[in-house]
Amino acid sequence: MTTTETTASPSPDPARPALTGIHHVGLTVTDVEASAVWYQRVLGLQREFDEPHYRSDQGGRAIVLCNADMSLSVGLDHHPGNRGEAFDPTRTGLDHACFQVASIDELHTWPARLEAEGVESSGVYAMQGMPMSLVTFHDPDGIQLELIAFHP
Repeated sequence: MTTTETTASPSPDPARPALTGIHHVGLTVTDVEASAVWYQRVLGLQREFDEPHYRSDQGGRAIVLCNADMSLSVGLDHHPGNRGEAFDPTRTGLDHACFQVASIDELHTWPARLEAEGVESSGVYAMQGMPMSLVTFHDPDGIQLELIAFHP
C-alpha cells in the first residue's frame, strides 16, 4: 500500500474524541407553536420544554420535543429576525432531516399514518444499491423529513 491509499476502516485517531450519535436537530420554523403541534401529532413526539435561546441578545426561543425514551430530540426554533420566507434546501444550511425507525415492517406503516394526518409522502422506496428504504415528506414549513429503515 502506498501512502496515498487508505484502508476501508482506518484506525481511530486517539487524539480525536469519537462521536456517538446525533443528540438533537434544531429546525427554524415560521410558527413555533403550530409546528410543535404538528410534530407532536404527526411524529408522536412529546413536548418536553420551552427555552430561550442561550446567550442570545436577539431573543428567540426553542420548543424541544422528544420521543418517549428521550433518545431523539427536535428543537423547533423561533428567531425574531425570521421574515417568514419559505424553506429552501438549495441554500446553505439544512437540506433535510432523517429519522431512523426500528424495522422495514415499521417503515411500511408510516405512509398510511402520514396520510391519515393529511401529510403527503413518497411512500416506501428502496435506495438503489443500498440496504435501506425510505419514506419522505415535508413539515408545514416545507422542510423535507425522511424516515429510514435498514434491510435485515
